Amino acid sequence: MRNDPARRWLGPGVFLLILVLDFLTKQWALASLADRGFVEVTGFFNLVLVWNRGVSFGMFQAGSEAGRWLLVGVALLVSALLVVWLRRERRKLPRLAIWLILAGALGNVVDRVRYGAVVDFLDFHAFGYHWPAFNVADSAIVVGAALLVGDSLLGGREALPVAGRQK
Repeated sequence: MRNDPARRWLGPGVFLLILVLDFLTKQWALASLADRGFVEVTGFFNLVLVWNRGVSFGMFQAGSEAGRWLLVGVALLVSALLVVWLRRERRKLPRLAIWLILAGALGNVVDRVRYGAVVDFLDFHAFGYHWPAFNVADSAIVVGAALLVGDSLLGGREALPVAGRQK
């Protein structure tokens, strides 16, 4: 089962799924929320169109074209470093986490290049406090980062043979 194709394609499949879901949900948000302001879904969740000129969850807002392209460059550099890590990583959980982070980073880069800002639309709130609006790409980054942290805290001893490589 060492060269199981399903295992080999899980990461790239998740990557493509996240990119497609991110693109489709952002297109839906642009088409559906632009004229409505926000849509209350529950007492703790709204759909709202927000243009994020910063990084994930609105941190480090870039108010200029130079800032926009700096964020694109940083995201692409981090993505390139993640690809290097991915090629070297042999364990399946960190590999999946890296694929998630890559998909999220590139999904947001596409927005930043196309629109100059990232489309955010998921708005959770409770007790008068709002979490910054986010999107599917941001969620993938957070889940991927959490998986990496969890893996490192739990010792990360499981090994995943990578196609074409021997232990």
